[in-house]
Amino acid sequence: MTFHEIQFPPDIAYGASGGPEYLTSVVSMASGYEQRNANWSAARLKWNVASGLKHQTQLNTLIAFFRARKGRAYGFRFKDWTDYKATAQAIGTGDGTTKVFQLVKSYTSGAGNETRTITKPVFGTVAPYLGGVKQTSGWSINTATGILTFSIAPAQGVSVTADFEFDVPVRFDTDSMAVSIEQFDLHQWSDIPVIEIRV
Repeated sequence: MTFHEIQFPPDIAYGASGGPEYLTSVVSMASGYEQRNANWSAARLKWNVASGLKHQTQLNTLIAFFRARKGRAYGFRFKDWTDYKATAQAIGTGDGTTKVFQLVKSYTSGAGNETRTITKPVFGTVAPYLGGVKQTSGWSINTATGILTFSIAPAQGVSVTADFEFDVPVRFDTDSMAVSIEQFDLHQWSDIPVIEIRV
């Protein structure tokens, strides 16, 4: 396994700085016009969690977490406090045959839209709806993949929606610790990059 189903300490993640990142090639012409090419169809998230460290106990916890993940070797779950839940999110439409639906989250602004695959829902937070009616049984969720499975296929034309919270699959983007001693029993780790991985 190259992924550990464990959540990064959420109290440290709460103070992280970062967010979605794209890769765009921009070519400027002699006329002053430019050509832009979006190289990624979806954003990749990136943070620096060093700003989330507030006291020595948190640093001790982070050192243990970093060692257990062996730097960049193993992925883990990360709670993005700026974007960690979805409400009444459309995930499909019943056809009387399909039982399996992938959790997604859609982002729409004007004519622009991006649909994000959610692979790490949080256990106990998923609530599916069929035609707006909450389903309390007859379904299961795989919290390692984000796949929702119904025991009976939703009927033709029935909207399938869900409420859920989710984590982001990430890894450390460094193999080395750069901890400095500020004073007795007080240390600082200035740069701790964490980056989203595709799973």
